[in-house]
Amino acid sequence: MAIDFNASDRPTLGVEWELQLVDRHTRHLRQEAQQVLGELPELSETEENPPLRHELMQCTVEVVTGICETVDEAKADLAGTIGSMARALDPRDIALMCAGTHPLDDWRDQTLSPVQRYGELIDQMQWLARRILTFGVHVHVGVRSRDKAIPMVNALANYLPHFLALTASSPFWSGHDTGLASSRSIVFGALPTAGPPPHLPHWAAFEEYMETLLRAGTISSIKEVWWDVRPHPDFGTIEIRMFDGIPTLREVGMAAALSQSLVRLFDQQLDRGYGLPNPPSWVVADNKWRATRYGLDARVITDEHGTTVPLRDDLYELVRELQPIAARLGCADDLDVVSEVLDKGASYERQRAVIDQGGTLNDVVDLLAAEFRAEGAVPDSGAPAAGPGGPGRDDDAGGDAGHDHTPRDRGPSHAGT
Repeated sequence: MAIDFNASDRPTLGVEWELQLVDRHTRHLRQEAQQVLGELPELSETEENPPLRHELMQCTVEVVTGICETVDEAKADLAGTIGSMARALDPRDIALMCAGTHPLDDWRDQTLSPVQRYGELIDQMQWLARRILTFGVHVHVGVRSRDKAIPMVNALANYLPHFLALTASSPFWSGHDTGLASSRSIVFGALPTAGPPPHLPHWAAFEEYMETLLRAGTISSIKEVWWDVRPHPDFGTIEIRMFDGIPTLREVGMAAALSQSLVRLFDQQLDRGYGLPNPPSWVVADNKWRATRYGLDARVITDEHGTTVPLRDDLYELVRELQPIAARLGCADDLDVVSEVLDKGASYERQRAVIDQGGTLNDVVDLLAAEFRAEGAVPDSGAPAAGPGGPGRDDDAGGDAGHDHTPRDRGPSHAGT
């Protein structure tokens, strides 16, 4: 089975940001994505790949960039779309926020989006799909050759704990602390075609594997393969899907800068004939679990003999290694946000600090909404206000699955994102 890879001639960027629709008074999720998108046809209906889209649940909207050259361009694209949403959100008293899960709400209280493919997904996956009340950020980076794609996927699998720990934002599930940095990683990772990418030696092996899955009926399209890092043949990209829902535009820029810089580094190393990181599958899986459980406090395995180092130390070293590349790409300041997160705490730490200081999960929602609003991504039209609802209410299928996430092609067309 031949699979064409529409290679990009440069490391272009595309970003997908899955956002929660939250009632400003009750702090619970609002099932109104269909109404919001319906009031914004210029964002949701006017292009083949619109910037604003449905997700699996009605409590979620996905904001998607066009093909971007730089991290700054991607951030501006996201901010522009979000700013344009205010006229549909403000009259409904809906705020936007993002985290890997909603701290309070239960998946059983959510409404499925009225899209046929979502119904088909639920029918196929049943409970596994029904409970995906999760939200994530996906970053596409253009790759110059299909022959580079699989070595890059293998190499990027070495950094799953780095991607996850920096953005882990889902310590709470249905009103309870899970003890994990990322409950989203567990919930979404339970899908049969999710999780770390399998170790494949080259593109031909990828083609053969996809053909086998199709023949077996495991998938009906290669777009149903939701690995934590995957090649996207149609757009000539590597798609990094390991990031939890990210609360701030600044941290989204960090994730994009880290992704673009790593892909650029690997591209240069392959051109020079160097081998890329190629960790064994058991190391990849174990390290992902360590970041899921402990976040930035994890110790990650660095070799086949079980040697470990603090993830924080490894991240500081990684930033130093990538700084010259990030500077050439114009995203050095965005990459430096990694150091700020290490110093000031990732989202899961910031959320738990609210509880440790005597706050409630209502206050955690307020924190997330305030963080999202503070950077000017949306007009400051009001935060969630005190009201009913809170921990213990019996009330992402959110974002990470259900359709193929494809950054839009706006402006001069080229394959790559």
